[in-house]
Amino acid sequence: MKEVLYHGSLEVIDKPAILMPKRTLDYGSGFYTTSDYDQALRWVKRKLSSDNSIGYINSYEWDVSHLENLKLLKFETADEKWIDFVMQNRIQIGFVHDFDIISGPVANDKVYASFSLYEQGFIDKQTLIKELKAYKLIDQVLFHTQKALKTIRFAGQLKIEL
Repeated sequence: MKEVLYHGSLEVIDKPAILMPKRTLDYGSGFYTTSDYDQALRWVKRKLSSDNSIGYINSYEWDVSHLENLKLLKFETADEKWIDFVMQNRIQIGFVHDFDIISGPVANDKVYASFSLYEQGFIDKQTLIKELKAYKLIDQVLFHTQKALKTIRFAGQLKIEL
């Protein structure tokens, strides 16, 4: 079985690679995708500027029928385990996990504002979970290892202009 995933970028990425981010991300280093086209479009639009007025929504076929030899972590919802994992990746210096593929909600800007309140001690974890349930959370899939990247195949791109 195959699923379609998207990645918003300023470039055509026909050969995805494991990237070390310049900032902390929800699930750590790797290649991030989403099954939500509109989310990928938002990622592209955030990167567009007068210097970079062209971007791309790259699409990939993900073969989910051959994942048995991979270490997977799937978060169905923004629950306590998801919060703990995202917080480890975002604030614990040197935190590294050994999962090949991680899927679950994306902590977008609105969600991250709530995370900041939690991190600073203004709200507790249960209040954060209640707030997160009010948001329509979009999914993300992280390919964290080279072995994981072998399960996706570039399918094409759509040019996005400012």
